[in-house]
Amino acid sequence: MSDDPYKVLGVAKDASQDEIKKAYRRLAKTLHPDLHPDDPGKQAEFQAVSAAYDLLRDPEKRRRFDAGEIDASGQERPQRQYYHQYATQDDGRRYEGRSPYERYSGSFGAGGDEDLSDLFSELFGRQRGGSGDAFRDFHAAGRDLRYNLEVEFLDAVTGAKRAVTMPDGKSIELNVPAGVRDGQTLRLRGKGGPGIGKGPPGDALVTISVKPHPVFTRDGDDIEMELPITFDEAVLGARIDVPTIAGPVSMTIPAGANSGQRLRLKGKGIKHGRTTGDQMVRLKIVLPRKIDDDMRDVAERWRKASKFDPREQLRRMT
Repeated sequence: MSDDPYKVLGVAKDASQDEIKKAYRRLAKTLHPDLHPDDPGKQAEFQAVSAAYDLLRDPEKRRRFDAGEIDASGQERPQRQYYHQYATQDDGRRYEGRSPYERYSGSFGAGGDEDLSDLFSELFGRQRGGSGDAFRDFHAAGRDLRYNLEVEFLDAVTGAKRAVTMPDGKSIELNVPAGVRDGQTLRLRGKGGPGIGKGPPGDALVTISVKPHPVFTRDGDDIEMELPITFDEAVLGARIDVPTIAGPVSMTIPAGANSGQRLRLKGKGIKHGRTTGDQMVRLKIVLPRKIDDDMRDVAERWRKASKFDPREQLRRMT
Protein backbone atom coordinates (compact mmCIF):
# COMPACT_ATOMS: atom_id res chain seq x y z
CA MET A 1 0.00 0.00 0.00
CA SER A 2 1.01 3.66 -0.31
CA ASP A 3 3.27 5.28 2.32
CA ASP A 4 1.09 8.38 2.19
CA PRO A 5 -1.43 8.13 5.09
CA TYR A 6 -3.92 10.30 3.22
CA LYS A 7 -3.92 7.88 0.28
CA VAL A 8 -4.11 4.88 2.62
CA LEU A 9 -7.31 6.27 4.16
CA GLY A 10 -8.57 7.59 0.82
CA VAL A 11 -9.00 11.20 1.95
CA ALA A 12 -7.76 14.54 0.67
CA LYS A 13 -4.91 16.33 2.39
CA ASP A 14 -7.29 19.08 3.53
CA ALA A 15 -9.79 16.57 4.97
CA SER A 16 -11.33 17.43 8.32
CA GLN A 17 -10.66 15.33 11.43
CA ASP A 18 -14.24 14.06 11.22
CA GLU A 19 -13.73 12.94 7.60
CA ILE A 20 -10.53 11.15 8.57
CA LYS A 21 -12.29 9.37 11.44
CA LYS A 22 -15.19 8.30 9.19
CA ALA A 23 -12.77 6.96 6.55
CA TYR A 24 -10.94 4.93 9.17
CA ARG A 25 -14.13 3.48 10.64
CA ARG A 26 -15.35 2.47 7.20
CA LEU A 27 -12.12 0.65 6.33
CA ALA A 28 -11.74 -0.93 9.77
CA LYS A 29 -15.16 -2.54 9.50
CA THR A 30 -14.12 -4.46 6.40
CA LEU A 31 -10.43 -5.14 7.08
CA HIS A 32 -10.25 -6.19 10.73
CA PRO A 33 -8.06 -9.36 11.07
CA ASP A 34 -10.70 -11.21 13.11
CA LEU A 35 -12.88 -11.09 10.01
CA HIS A 36 -10.01 -12.43 7.84
CA PRO A 37 -8.05 -14.81 10.10
CA ASP A 38 -6.41 -16.62 7.18
CA ASP A 39 -5.67 -13.63 4.98
CA PRO A 40 -2.27 -12.02 5.71
CA GLY A 41 -2.92 -9.45 3.00
CA LYS A 42 -6.04 -8.13 4.75
CA GLN A 43 -4.16 -8.04 8.05
CA ALA A 44 -1.38 -6.00 6.47
CA GLU A 45 -3.93 -3.59 4.99
CA PHE A 46 -5.57 -3.19 8.39
CA GLN A 47 -2.24 -2.43 10.05
CA ALA A 48 -1.46 0.18 7.39
CA VAL A 49 -4.90 1.79 7.77
CA SER A 50 -4.53 1.83 11.56
CA ALA A 51 -1.04 3.34 11.37
CA ALA A 52 -2.25 6.03 8.97
CA TYR A 53 -5.12 6.93 11.28
CA ASP A 54 -2.85 6.89 14.34
CA LEU A 55 -0.74 9.58 12.66
CA LEU A 56 -3.49 11.76 11.21
CA ARG A 57 -5.83 11.64 14.22
CA ASP A 58 -3.24 13.56 16.26
CA PRO A 59 -3.28 17.21 15.11
CA GLU A 60 0.37 17.76 16.15
CA LYS A 61 1.61 14.62 14.38
CA ARG A 62 -0.41 15.55 11.33
CA ARG A 63 1.07 19.07 11.32
CA ARG A 64 4.58 17.74 11.59
CA PHE A 65 3.98 15.17 8.81
CA ASP A 66 2.55 17.84 6.52
CA ALA A 67 5.59 19.99 7.28
CA GLY A 68 7.95 17.14 6.42
CA GLU A 69 9.35 16.86 9.97
CA ILE A 70 8.30 13.22 10.42
CA ASP A 71 7.65 10.38 7.98
CA ALA A 72 4.51 8.22 7.61
CA SER A 73 5.64 5.95 10.44
CA GLY A 74 5.96 8.94 12.79
CA GLN A 75 9.77 8.85 12.88
CA GLU A 76 11.93 11.97 12.70
CA ARG A 77 13.34 12.69 9.31
CA PRO A 78 17.17 12.78 9.56
CA GLN A 79 17.50 16.48 8.79
CA ARG A 80 14.93 17.37 11.44
CA GLN A 81 16.03 15.20 14.38
CA TYR A 82 18.03 17.89 16.13
CA TYR A 83 14.95 20.08 16.49
CA HIS A 84 12.97 17.50 18.52
CA GLN A 85 14.71 15.85 21.43
CA TYR A 86 11.44 14.22 22.45
CA ALA A 87 11.43 11.91 19.46
CA THR A 88 10.96 8.27 20.56
CA GLN A 89 11.81 4.96 19.03
CA ASP A 90 9.65 1.86 18.87
CA ASP A 91 11.48 -0.95 20.66
CA GLY A 92 8.55 -3.35 20.27
CA ARG A 93 7.55 -3.26 23.93
CA ARG A 94 4.72 -0.77 23.56
CA TYR A 95 2.35 -3.47 22.37
CA GLU A 96 2.91 -5.88 25.25
CA GLY A 97 -0.20 -6.74 27.24
CA ARG A 98 -2.62 -5.05 24.83
CA SER A 99 -5.74 -6.50 23.31
CA PRO A 100 -5.78 -7.83 19.72
CA TYR A 101 -7.37 -4.60 18.49
CA GLU A 102 -4.72 -2.45 20.25
CA ARG A 103 -1.91 -4.52 18.77
CA TYR A 104 -3.30 -4.03 15.27
CA SER A 105 -4.29 -0.39 15.46
CA GLY A 106 -2.20 1.31 18.12
CA SER A 107 -5.03 3.80 18.69
CA PHE A 108 -7.37 2.25 21.25
CA GLY A 109 -5.29 2.76 24.40
CA ALA A 110 -5.10 5.66 26.78
CA GLY A 111 -5.96 8.92 25.09
CA GLY A 112 -7.60 7.19 22.07
CA ASP A 113 -11.03 8.02 20.67
CA GLU A 114 -13.59 6.46 22.96
CA ASP A 115 -16.17 6.25 20.20
CA LEU A 116 -13.96 3.76 18.34
CA SER A 117 -14.97 1.21 20.94
CA ASP A 118 -18.50 1.63 19.60
CA LEU A 119 -17.23 0.70 16.15
CA PHE A 120 -15.88 -2.59 17.36
CA SER A 121 -18.93 -3.18 19.53
CA GLU A 122 -20.80 -3.20 16.22
CA LEU A 123 -18.32 -5.61 14.70
CA PHE A 124 -17.82 -8.00 17.60
CA GLY A 125 -20.89 -7.55 19.79
CA ARG A 126 -18.84 -6.49 22.82
CA GLN A 127 -19.71 -3.58 25.15
CA ARG A 128 -17.45 -0.61 25.68
CA GLY A 129 -14.70 -1.35 28.14
CA GLY A 130 -14.95 -5.11 27.68
CA SER A 131 -11.90 -7.33 27.80
CA GLY A 132 -9.76 -7.88 24.72
CA ASP A 133 -10.42 -11.61 25.17
CA ALA A 134 -13.93 -10.95 23.87
CA PHE A 135 -12.52 -11.02 20.34
CA ARG A 136 -11.87 -14.74 20.75
CA ASP A 137 -15.59 -15.31 21.21
CA PHE A 138 -16.65 -13.25 18.20
CA HIS A 139 -19.39 -14.93 16.15
CA ALA A 140 -21.10 -13.66 13.02
CA ALA A 141 -23.35 -15.05 10.33
CA GLY A 142 -21.76 -15.91 6.99
CA ARG A 143 -22.36 -13.73 3.96
CA ASP A 144 -25.19 -14.38 1.53
CA LEU A 145 -24.24 -15.77 -1.87
CA ARG A 146 -26.09 -14.82 -5.07
CA TYR A 147 -26.83 -16.98 -8.09
CA ASN A 148 -28.80 -16.72 -11.33
CA LEU A 149 -30.89 -19.63 -12.59
CA GLU A 150 -32.52 -19.73 -16.03
CA VAL A 151 -35.69 -21.84 -16.21
CA GLU A 152 -38.11 -22.75 -18.98
CA PHE A 153 -41.39 -20.84 -19.20
CA LEU A 154 -43.53 -23.89 -18.43
CA ASP A 155 -41.32 -24.84 -15.47
CA ALA A 156 -41.83 -21.36 -14.06
CA VAL A 157 -45.63 -21.44 -14.33
CA THR A 158 -46.19 -25.06 -13.26
CA GLY A 159 -43.24 -25.57 -10.88
CA ALA A 160 -40.19 -27.83 -11.16
CA LYS A 161 -37.04 -29.04 -9.43
CA ARG A 162 -33.69 -27.78 -10.70
CA ALA A 163 -30.06 -28.22 -9.63
CA VAL A 164 -27.89 -25.27 -8.58
CA THR A 165 -24.10 -25.67 -8.41
CA MET A 166 -22.50 -24.04 -5.36
CA PRO A 167 -19.01 -22.42 -5.32
CA ASP A 168 -17.51 -25.52 -3.71
CA GLY A 169 -18.75 -27.63 -6.61
CA LYS A 170 -21.59 -29.23 -4.71
CA SER A 171 -24.99 -29.39 -6.37
CA ILE A 172 -28.18 -28.69 -4.43
CA GLU A 173 -31.76 -29.27 -5.54
CA LEU A 174 -33.97 -26.20 -5.76
CA ASN A 175 -37.75 -26.33 -5.78
CA VAL A 176 -38.94 -23.78 -8.32
CA PRO A 177 -42.43 -22.87 -7.05
CA ALA A 178 -45.35 -22.75 -9.47
CA GLY A 179 -45.98 -19.22 -10.69
CA VAL A 180 -42.49 -17.86 -9.99
CA ARG A 181 -41.92 -14.63 -11.91
CA ASP A 182 -39.03 -13.48 -14.05
CA GLY A 183 -36.55 -11.62 -11.81
CA GLN A 184 -37.93 -13.08 -8.57
CA THR A 185 -35.32 -14.11 -5.98
CA LEU A 186 -35.61 -17.33 -3.97
CA ARG A 187 -33.83 -17.70 -0.61
CA LEU A 188 -32.15 -20.97 0.43
CA ARG A 189 -31.58 -20.81 4.17
CA GLY A 190 -28.12 -21.83 5.35
CA LYS A 191 -26.70 -22.41 1.86
CA GLY A 192 -24.50 -19.31 1.77
CA GLY A 193 -21.00 -18.59 3.06
CA PRO A 194 -19.76 -20.21 6.28
CA GLY A 195 -20.27 -18.35 9.55
CA ILE A 196 -17.50 -16.84 11.64
CA GLY A 197 -16.86 -18.64 14.92
CA LYS A 198 -20.12 -20.23 15.93
CA GLY A 199 -22.14 -17.95 13.69
CA PRO A 200 -24.66 -19.58 11.32
CA PRO A 201 -23.98 -19.83 7.59
CA GLY A 202 -25.45 -17.24 5.28
CA ASP A 203 -28.18 -17.85 2.72
CA ALA A 204 -28.10 -18.51 -1.00
CA LEU A 205 -30.16 -16.02 -3.01
CA VAL A 206 -31.20 -17.43 -6.39
CA THR A 207 -32.60 -14.97 -8.94
CA ILE A 208 -34.86 -16.61 -11.52
CA SER A 209 -34.64 -15.76 -15.22
CA VAL A 210 -37.59 -17.13 -17.23
CA LYS A 211 -37.02 -18.01 -20.88
CA PRO A 212 -39.66 -16.73 -23.34
CA HIS A 213 -42.09 -19.27 -24.82
CA PRO A 214 -42.88 -19.44 -28.56
CA VAL A 215 -46.66 -19.65 -27.95
CA PHE A 216 -47.54 -18.41 -24.47
CA THR A 217 -46.99 -15.06 -22.77
CA ARG A 218 -47.84 -14.08 -19.21
CA ASP A 219 -50.01 -11.23 -17.95
CA GLY A 220 -50.19 -11.44 -14.16
CA ASP A 221 -51.71 -14.86 -13.50
CA ASP A 222 -53.32 -15.03 -16.95
CA ILE A 223 -51.81 -16.78 -19.96
CA GLU A 224 -52.23 -15.25 -23.41
CA MET A 225 -51.78 -16.79 -26.85
CA GLU A 226 -52.69 -16.21 -30.48
CA LEU A 227 -54.70 -18.97 -32.20
CA PRO A 228 -54.68 -19.26 -36.01
CA ILE A 229 -58.03 -20.35 -37.55
CA THR A 230 -59.08 -21.01 -41.13
CA PHE A 231 -61.51 -19.03 -43.27
CA ASP A 232 -64.23 -21.67 -43.00
CA GLU A 233 -63.79 -22.00 -39.19
CA ALA A 234 -64.29 -18.27 -38.88
CA VAL A 235 -67.38 -18.25 -41.11
CA LEU A 236 -69.08 -21.45 -40.00
CA GLY A 237 -67.69 -21.86 -36.49
CA ALA A 238 -65.90 -24.98 -35.25
CA ARG A 239 -64.75 -26.93 -32.20
CA ILE A 240 -60.98 -27.25 -32.11
CA ASP A 241 -58.17 -28.26 -29.72
CA VAL A 242 -56.28 -25.36 -28.10
CA PRO A 243 -52.91 -25.73 -26.31
CA THR A 244 -52.74 -24.63 -22.65
CA ILE A 245 -49.96 -24.76 -20.04
CA ALA A 246 -51.58 -27.97 -18.71
CA GLY A 247 -52.16 -29.62 -22.10
CA PRO A 248 -54.67 -29.25 -24.97
CA VAL A 249 -58.36 -28.54 -24.30
CA SER A 250 -61.35 -28.35 -26.66
CA MET A 251 -62.80 -24.89 -27.40
CA THR A 252 -65.70 -23.67 -29.52
CA ILE A 253 -65.03 -21.06 -32.22
CA PRO A 254 -68.30 -19.14 -32.75
CA ALA A 255 -69.62 -18.69 -36.29
CA GLY A 256 -68.66 -15.33 -37.73
CA ALA A 257 -65.46 -15.01 -35.67
CA ASN A 258 -63.05 -12.21 -36.48
CA SER A 259 -59.30 -11.77 -36.25
CA GLY A 260 -58.41 -10.10 -32.94
CA GLN A 261 -61.46 -11.51 -31.16
CA ARG A 262 -60.56 -12.78 -27.66
CA LEU A 263 -62.01 -15.91 -26.13
CA ARG A 264 -61.53 -16.93 -22.48
CA LEU A 265 -60.63 -20.36 -21.14
CA LYS A 266 -61.65 -20.08 -17.51
CA GLY A 267 -59.17 -21.44 -14.93
CA LYS A 268 -56.49 -22.38 -17.48
CA GLY A 269 -53.96 -19.79 -16.30
CA ILE A 270 -51.46 -19.83 -13.43
CA LYS A 271 -52.46 -21.14 -10.03
CA HIS A 272 -51.68 -18.59 -7.32
CA GLY A 273 -52.71 -19.58 -3.81
CA ARG A 274 -56.40 -20.36 -3.85
CA THR A 275 -57.04 -18.61 -7.16
CA THR A 276 -56.17 -19.55 -10.72
CA GLY A 277 -55.84 -17.23 -13.69
CA ASP A 278 -57.44 -17.71 -17.10
CA GLN A 279 -56.10 -18.26 -20.59
CA MET A 280 -56.97 -15.60 -23.13
CA VAL A 281 -57.10 -16.82 -26.75
CA ARG A 282 -56.77 -14.18 -29.48
CA LEU A 283 -58.10 -15.39 -32.85
CA LYS A 284 -56.29 -14.79 -36.13
CA ILE A 285 -57.82 -15.78 -39.48
CA VAL A 286 -55.11 -17.23 -41.71
CA LEU A 287 -55.55 -17.95 -45.43
CA PRO A 288 -53.51 -20.52 -47.30
CA ARG A 289 -50.52 -19.18 -49.23
CA LYS A 290 -51.99 -20.53 -52.46
CA ILE A 291 -55.68 -19.77 -53.13
CA ASP A 292 -57.35 -22.61 -55.07
CA ASP A 293 -60.13 -22.23 -57.65
CA ASP A 294 -62.93 -23.25 -55.27
CA MET A 295 -62.00 -20.58 -52.70
CA ARG A 296 -61.65 -17.96 -55.43
CA ASP A 297 -65.07 -18.88 -56.87
CA VAL A 298 -66.73 -18.60 -53.45
CA ALA A 299 -65.12 -15.22 -52.82
CA GLU A 300 -66.15 -13.84 -56.22
CA ARG A 301 -69.76 -14.91 -55.82
CA TRP A 302 -69.88 -13.51 -52.28
CA ARG A 303 -68.43 -10.18 -53.44
CA LYS A 304 -71.09 -9.81 -56.14
CA ALA A 305 -73.95 -10.62 -53.78
CA SER A 306 -72.85 -8.88 -50.54
CA LYS A 307 -73.11 -5.23 -49.61
CA PHE A 308 -71.05 -5.64 -46.43
CA ASP A 309 -68.45 -2.91 -45.94
CA PRO A 310 -66.08 -3.49 -42.97
CA ARG A 311 -64.67 0.06 -43.36
CA GLU A 312 -67.98 1.94 -43.21
CA GLN A 313 -67.59 2.83 -39.51
CA LEU A 314 -63.99 3.90 -40.11
CA ARG A 315 -65.13 6.39 -42.75
CA ARG A 316 -67.72 7.79 -40.40
CA MET A 317 -65.11 8.39 -37.75
CA THR A 318 -62.80 10.23 -40.15
